[in-house]
Amino acid sequence: MLPLQGVKVLDLSRVLAGPWCTQTLADLGAEVWKIEEPTRGDDTRSWMPPEIGGESTYFLSCNRSKQSVAIDLKAPEGQAIVRRLAEKADVLVENYRRGALDRFGLGYEQLAPVNPRLIYCSISGYGRTGSRADEAGYDFAIQAESGLMSITGEPDGAAMKHGIAITDVVTGMNATQAILAALLAREKTGQGQFIDVSLFESAVALLANVGAGYLATGKEPRRYGNAHATVVPYQIFDTADGIVALAVGNDQQFRNLCVQVLERPDLWEDGRYRKNRDRVLNRETLIPSLGEVFRTRGTAEWIDRLKRSGVPAGQVRNVSQVFASPEVAERSVVVEVPDARHGTLRLTASPLRLSGTPVRPPKAPPRLGENTREVLERELGMTEQDLARLQSQALVE
Repeated sequence: MLPLQGVKVLDLSRVLAGPWCTQTLADLGAEVWKIEEPTRGDDTRSWMPPEIGGESTYFLSCNRSKQSVAIDLKAPEGQAIVRRLAEKADVLVENYRRGALDRFGLGYEQLAPVNPRLIYCSISGYGRTGSRADEAGYDFAIQAESGLMSITGEPDGAAMKHGIAITDVVTGMNATQAILAALLAREKTGQGQFIDVSLFESAVALLANVGAGYLATGKEPRRYGNAHATVVPYQIFDTADGIVALAVGNDQQFRNLCVQVLERPDLWEDGRYRKNRDRVLNRETLIPSLGEVFRTRGTAEWIDRLKRSGVPAGQVRNVSQVFASPEVAERSVVVEVPDARHGTLRLTASPLRLSGTPVRPPKAPPRLGENTREVLERELGMTEQDLARLQSQALVE
């Protein structure tokens, strides 16, 4: 029994935030119908390199276990077909510009009367209300406008974006949480509802403790690079042959670091460094002293010492080292799935682990229109003649 077994999701989203949400719903067992434009499909199908056999790995990253249904939404008959699917769906996820789906007869106010149980999740840059509701939202711009970029990067360097489209991914996660909550609420009320999730609000929420600090004090946060604004020492250090990431979270861990790991009890005994608040205020003298000691030994030796002393730390790895690590193998983080074109594909697995209702074993992301015939026959009762006529008019693929 899959957690969302029997739940049907109409996916009208493109690129990353929406597809990340619906991929998670598919992992949890929902049947996801990914509606794509028949000639080119989701934008990310063309985002390459990197690629495998001419297929975008970006698309592969956020569309596993879905069914691709290629329908021309610009054509009235294509819109009518999708409306019929919406009447059968439990969840609809979309990230079109405001008003676009209303013009197609696929807005929430148009669908709710014919499917009162429908949970309609709208993902946008700035929300569906407010002065910027008509603007498109792009992760890079949202990182800049939300303040995330201003607190990322070296103290004296330029503001820096995250290495991935983090606001897209987090918005997809937020949308998933909201949909799951709405499904629970529907069990009590019998009614669906409208969900409005924005990249901007998701990004502002990501400011977390930094945002809370500003709201409480009015002081503009600054960048600390790989250091921490309020916890010290919590940063990277050069070793004799690499880099170690040190995460000392409390005073006892700092004592263990000084006495057991670094063999520098004098640093622990120094009154300037006994309490975290004092270490934050005196980081300019403490950090150079720690850095001098860390450069005397290799990374592996430091990691071993730190672990044995209960001090949180890790090696700074590149991506190839991550996927070659024993943790990835032991937890089956990478899975190999059958694929009609490539034989097999290696994908990352869902990080969700449920003991009683485990997630769906992942399936390869679909080719464009791979499931059009199957879905329209099963859900809408279309015949071979119906499908042949639609294909002859280029309405479906």
